[in-house]
Amino acid sequence: MQKKLIKVHPTDNVAVALVNLKAGDIVSFEGEEINILSHTKAKHKIALETFETGARIIMYGVLVGSANNTIQKGDLLTTENVKHQSEKVYGRTETFSWTPPNVDKWKDKTFLGYHREDGQVGTENVWLFFPLVFCENRNIEILKDVFEKELLKQKANPYQMLLRSLVNNGGEEALVSNDSVNVFDNIDVKFVTHPGGCGAIRQDSESLAKLLAGYVNNPNVAGATVLSLGCQNLQINTFKNALDAINPNLNKPVLIFEQQQMGTIDNMLTTVVKESFEAIRKANNAKREPAPLSKLKVGLECGGSDGFSGISANPTLGAVSDMLAALNGTAILSEFPELCGVEQELVNRCVHDKDGEKFLKLMKAYEKTVVDAGSGFDMNPSPGNIKDGLITDAMKSAGAAKKGGTSPVQDVLDYGEYITKPGLNLLCTPGNDVESTTAMVGAGANVVLFTTGLGTPTGNPIAPIIKVSSNTELAEKMPDIIDIETGAVIRGEKTIEEMADDMLEFIIDVASGKIQTKAKLLNQNDFIPWRRGVSL
Repeated sequence: MQKKLIKVHPTDNVAVALVNLKAGDIVSFEGEEINILSHTKAKHKIALETFETGARIIMYGVLVGSANNTIQKGDLLTTENVKHQSEKVYGRTETFSWTPPNVDKWKDKTFLGYHREDGQVGTENVWLFFPLVFCENRNIEILKDVFEKELLKQKANPYQMLLRSLVNNGGEEALVSNDSVNVFDNIDVKFVTHPGGCGAIRQDSESLAKLLAGYVNNPNVAGATVLSLGCQNLQINTFKNALDAINPNLNKPVLIFEQQQMGTIDNMLTTVVKESFEAIRKANNAKREPAPLSKLKVGLECGGSDGFSGISANPTLGAVSDMLAALNGTAILSEFPELCGVEQELVNRCVHDKDGEKFLKLMKAYEKTVVDAGSGFDMNPSPGNIKDGLITDAMKSAGAAKKGGTSPVQDVLDYGEYITKPGLNLLCTPGNDVESTTAMVGAGANVVLFTTGLGTPTGNPIAPIIKVSSNTELAEKMPDIIDIETGAVIRGEKTIEEMADDMLEFIIDVASGKIQTKAKLLNQNDFIPWRRGVSL
């Protein structure tokens, strides 16, 4: 018989509905009968005791809210009867110890990657085009059109084929070849545009320079073509300094062109096409070779979360994160607004006290800017989150933090800083899916695991994004965007550890180029820098 309720942590005083429940249902749970008082959809929470006004609500073993009014045992938790509340943090409160998982079966495993001269290993081989300022976005788009048509020979999408057929009245002349044949078989060419580089405040341009430098330094990038206007805030020297700060010994081709120095657009683009083509042709000579799993740098992301995300998909990522840490690989946990309420645990897990202090300083500064803008971390859950059972930020955060597993925190990074230490790293980013994913790849992630309970097509121009659904229904409804699903955990058919083994095997196949992610097949190349400052 399928379980109807689950309690995530032994100290929890709420349970998650695994199936839809009706008012009047009697559910046997932990040796007692619980009378369900309200219609409750799967993924939502049921009170396991009567809460008086102000009573603490515990889930995942941490404080996730308090009662706005009396909530009877067996009743549904809602945004009306529960408000956000989280524990105060006072710095390190206990000594942390960790027992790594047994990874003997993985120690000799390898993936086929692109070995770079600095010791990093890419899971992709990408030539990247990007501007230093939004004024060059149009020229990037022109280059994108030229290179995709001539180098990638991309087949027309089905909507283009439909329109072609309509234009030709459905005649035979519309039935032209739609095969996709790349000129180069060992390199992808990708293009990034953005709204930054000038205006706003100088700190925004400096932050963007660090992000773009991180993309160039990412092991998935073979080289880059960079367009500059000339008069913008994000000067070429600013970008070069950011690149030098990340990797002073970078030995990749980086072609930089400045329009105001080169004259006409035609003159500049003609030069860009010729020089970039030659560099791409050389970069195509790179070959995949075996690399240890310690060379994997995996970003951990969640977006479009539901009430099952913190029970199935996110804990599976946490188990994978722990395996990577035990193998001397790297995992990156970001989305700082979604760590609200679990700060104490993360501070206690920091190897160095200075990192715990840095984490709290970043969290407090971030929250202050949000409060000063008239909002707060408690406004983080989206309408979709709330509809599927994540009714407070602390509740959402407690589930989101499960992506980081249980290993020690080896380093804490601010936005724009690059990963240098293996193990679990904390990276300050927004909770926004694309801004966070963009930042993790800029910090060096060569693969990203992205959990979702509601569905999101997010991808990235240089790193494979593996989409993980928290439930089987989503995977069946949106198979075009989901790579792997964890619904078997909800049904009790697989343990978290078994699911993590499956996921690591999948990561190896993706990192080796044996499997293309759904986001890559959809040509989903999302890139959104985080603008911290206020535009002037």
